[in-house]
Amino acid sequence: MNNIVVFGASGQLGQCLKDFTEKNGILSVYFPSETEANILDNDALAKVFDTYKPSFSINCAAYTAVDKAEDDKELALKINKTGVENISRHCAANGSALIHISTDFVFRGDQPTPRNEDDIAEPISVYGETKLDGEIAVKTILDKYFIIRTGWLYSEYGNNFVKTMLKLGAERDELRIIADQTGTPTYGMDLAACIMHIISLNSQDYGIYHYSNEGIASWYDFTKAIFDLSGTKVKTLPIKTSEYPTKATRPAYSVMDKSKVKKTFQMEIPYWRDSLSVCIGRLKNK
Repeated sequence: MNNIVVFGASGQLGQCLKDFTEKNGILSVYFPSETEANILDNDALAKVFDTYKPSFSINCAAYTAVDKAEDDKELALKINKTGVENISRHCAANGSALIHISTDFVFRGDQPTPRNEDDIAEPISVYGETKLDGEIAVKTILDKYFIIRTGWLYSEYGNNFVKTMLKLGAERDELRIIADQTGTPTYGMDLAACIMHIISLNSQDYGIYHYSNEGIASWYDFTKAIFDLSGTKVKTLPIKTSEYPTKATRPAYSVMDKSKVKKTFQMEIPYWRDSLSVCIGRLKNK
């Protein structure tokens, strides 16, 4: 492989990519710190591209605080749009293909059928809007890009739903979990493997792709599986979204169609519960 640079290296997916590349002996992948590779600092970005000369750039950097974004649109827009514009321009100037991570939140989520890449993006939150702005920036500036939309990401790293539920399950006797929002949990290590597989093929099938694990679950289903697989004993009650109001509106149905990524790159995608079992096993062994 040629040189690869990961932006947002300290985040959840960045750490999964580091873990995956180290375990698989993949060399020439660089994980500069946020200070060294600040996507809002064009001088810093110029230095990163000059130093590492990447054939592929992976952008995992993002503003992901969904509820906070409603009150902090300026910062969310800076990171999710302006920062992406900056990376895209440097990729274009240096002939680097960009793999940019986006989200299922670009969809309204009001239709109970899996969304494919050609469906109309119509976000219902500031977070979703700014992530869509980032996608548009990539498509406007670059020819060589892979936009990968994912959702419900978790892993052994960072802050995520699985780790939060394990913590709450150990502290409380009862939890009330939303049961009328549906999507697919995505294990960060599986997404990392997908990204590195695409790079290994040196593919020129550029465009937008959807990736999550296989299967469908509500947040309640997901939580029950977390407690089942970890042996956590806590009473879990299903509730409606209306019983747990949040600042940002979430899509009710976030399932994505993965036919395109599977066919184009000849890959099999693990079932969500199988991958969750792997993650929980690794968390127990930490």
